[in-house]
Amino acid sequence: MNNRRTAARWARPLQTVLAASMALGLAACASGPQFDANDAAFKGRIAVTDTPVVLAGQPVTLAGRDFKPGQKVTVSYGGVVLGQTATADKDGNFRTQFVLPADADVGRYNLVASAAEPAASLLVPLKISPNVPLSGQERFKVQLQPLVPGLYQAGYSARTDRVFVTSAVGRPPITRSELVKVNAQTLAIEQRVTAPVAPSRPAAPAPAANALPGLYAVYGVGVDDANGNVWVTNTRQDTVAVYRQSDLAIVKQFEPGLVPHARDILVDGVQGKAYASPVGDPQIAVFSTKAPALLKNIPIQTGIRGPQAKPFSPMSLALDQAGSRLFVVSAGGEVAIVNTRTDTVEKVFPVETAVSASGIAYDAQSDRIFVAAQGSDNVVIVDAKTGKTLHDVKVGAGTLNVSFDPVRRLVYAANRASDTVTILDPDGKIVGNLDVGSFPNHIALDGKGTAFTVNKARSADDGEGDRIGRITVR
Repeated sequence: MNNRRTAARWARPLQTVLAASMALGLAACASGPQFDANDAAFKGRIAVTDTPVVLAGQPVTLAGRDFKPGQKVTVSYGGVVLGQTATADKDGNFRTQFVLPADADVGRYNLVASAAEPAASLLVPLKISPNVPLSGQERFKVQLQPLVPGLYQAGYSARTDRVFVTSAVGRPPITRSELVKVNAQTLAIEQRVTAPVAPSRPAAPAPAANALPGLYAVYGVGVDDANGNVWVTNTRQDTVAVYRQSDLAIVKQFEPGLVPHARDILVDGVQGKAYASPVGDPQIAVFSTKAPALLKNIPIQTGIRGPQAKPFSPMSLALDQAGSRLFVVSAGGEVAIVNTRTDTVEKVFPVETAVSASGIAYDAQSDRIFVAAQGSDNVVIVDAKTGKTLHDVKVGAGTLNVSFDPVRRLVYAANRASDTVTILDPDGKIVGNLDVGSFPNHIALDGKGTAFTVNKARSADDGEGDRIGRITVR
């Protein structure tokens, strides 16, 4: 995005304000600028509030805290003052509001907040998300069914035509977490099991050492049809576990600390391996699936150089089983390709325009990678051979995960903040944008043209949360 062009577009609806501001500025300069000493102990913070999604043409409310009582704060962008000057109350808090121009471009911005009495300043990040209209209801059928609280991910078993769904409620210590087996045709729960109690951590400082240990809560899920098992990640305990599909009995609970902040897990039935992604740890854990055991860790080095370089942070995984390749997306906006025969990294490359990348999918026919990015609200379509970006598609706010259906040749993107699933063709054309309820979190495919969605809830009484969905082409 060209920020200079965008700033000009922002300014057009505010020509009068800008002209007045310039006149005032010239008058002030005639007598010389006043340089008051900066507030050396300034701790003020400002954030967007009242709405999870910021859209062009809509009001934006900013909330400030930890300012000095009586401190006056003005927010601007491109030299144009936004809203009215706010004054911090006796507790150092304030609220101010402005309306975005209807033609403001989607993207990420830094507003400038200037405080006076005493003087201070800070940048305020603002993300304008795309407003993609709902569409495709005549083409796609959506069935939705309440399940259990705290849904995270789903995995499909072609062997049994069942969907395995993970759930975990709240923050540590987790006291409610289940693995649920669902009939893929009716979406009815057939079986459910509570995760086992985790051991306490004796090394934890007080009072955490005396707190309840909580459960081995289940988050990520991968289905192993070759051995009749389901693999899950226990993110809070930094490890993974294996359950039996038939009765959801524990086959193997790995010890805590094995996979730091384990997020996703994916099973390669051809190689007989399971791969787990440790968020923030630049490697991939590799397990044997026949006799569950850790085989090795595959280190992944970032391909970004210079002061902006950060360690590779694995998020989602995608598999090219026929081509013996594993695709790993980093939160830092990179993709690593791993050879699953040798468990070595073949290459790492950056993905343009992917900010806070989190989801990944792959199409073997076109040799294209699909990257979902929460921070840039998009699906980036990339050539797997060259790493070149082919298409950048704005799909909705907080695009968290993405899956590719090779049967219908459709891309499904879960937009967590806009409560939608956007469906694309392999060239990035939007063919549907469906309302699936609150916080869509994950999408699983059955390999026969059906997509299963799971979504979380905004609160305990959210009637559109904690549901499993079944999307089919009419």
